[in-house]
Amino acid sequence: MLDRRLLANLPWGLVALVLTIALFGLTAVYSATYTPKGVSGLFTRQVVWVSLGVLFMFLALIPDYHTVGRYAYVLYAVSVVLLLLVMVMGRTGMGAQRWLAIGPFAFQPSELAKLSIVLALARFFAEDPKRGGYELRDLAIPFAMLAVPLLLVLKQPDLGTALMLVFTSSLIMLLAGIRVRAIMVVALAGAVVASAVLFVPPVRNKIWSSLKPYQQKRILSFIDPSSDPLGSGYHATQSKIAVGSGQLTGKGFRKGTQSQMAFLPERHTDFIFGVIAEEHGFLGAAVLIILYLILLIAGIDAARNAKDKLGALMAGGIVSMLSLYVCINIGMAVGIMPVVGVPLPLVSYGGTSIITTFLAIGLLLNIQSRRFMLFY
Repeated sequence: MLDRRLLANLPWGLVALVLTIALFGLTAVYSATYTPKGVSGLFTRQVVWVSLGVLFMFLALIPDYHTVGRYAYVLYAVSVVLLLLVMVMGRTGMGAQRWLAIGPFAFQPSELAKLSIVLALARFFAEDPKRGGYELRDLAIPFAMLAVPLLLVLKQPDLGTALMLVFTSSLIMLLAGIRVRAIMVVALAGAVVASAVLFVPPVRNKIWSSLKPYQQKRILSFIDPSSDPLGSGYHATQSKIAVGSGQLTGKGFRKGTQSQMAFLPERHTDFIFGVIAEEHGFLGAAVLIILYLILLIAGIDAARNAKDKLGALMAGGIVSMLSLYVCINIGMAVGIMPVVGVPLPLVSYGGTSIITTFLAIGLLLNIQSRRFMLFY
């Protein structure tokens, strides 16, 4: 049961904010999936996912986050095992083998891997502090921890999730404290690798040939969307049309032509921001972005005021993950980021993504609430 002191310290305004974003998402999914026969089964399932997500958010408040930290490596191991199972018996969809079937439902282990790597790295750095910051040799274990799920996710293939793992892990390492010299070495190595990829034909051709055909097309269409407007550039082009056609106030609920006439692909998942912008215009899209901004600022506050390094790194990692989700998804919708298949937190359709996000926010609330309490 939840401690009464915890409930008293719970930031209910933040809870209300999270639920408001989720309701915003439900209306968008309802509109994006509505059919001439009525409400879609996708919307009904999304209501179930959100309801379960809220339940998991409150369940994440029950254990002290230090207890969660003690089991971080176990959660990490479970996520790796699930990723291995995907390779053996995973369900294939949209050209990728990413899902495990659990009865009538499909579970995406890579979503759990994002949260588990945050918790595992937070525990590692909290238990192994280095005065003055970490050298590169101190990061061998964290890099290995990242490499295992990263390689398994790339094998699926899922470039979007792989990028999320790299970016989120890198931000946690920076939060943990890396010496300037180590950062300069990594930056220099990155510049050398980037130069080799761009200017050394054998290296460039090798990397390019390792990509799936649809990934190559997405990169080319991002560089020049007009090169294949009816093929690989179709998603981004239609999304930009949807966003722009909403103008200031939008066309109205369920009155967007791009979404209602099915011109906008993946309108209930990757490109749901296009639906929101078309129907509610610049003002509606701005309101959603402001809600996310408030959520992220509250998360930063939780990290800054956490009572110990474990809580700070957990909260910082969760905020980093959510920030990247929001920036990449909205960037895809408006055409300033390549299409990599990243959902919009609490808004896009998807059971695994919704529940994992609510779990992460539950941990954030856990850390925020316990900063006013003595450890026990």
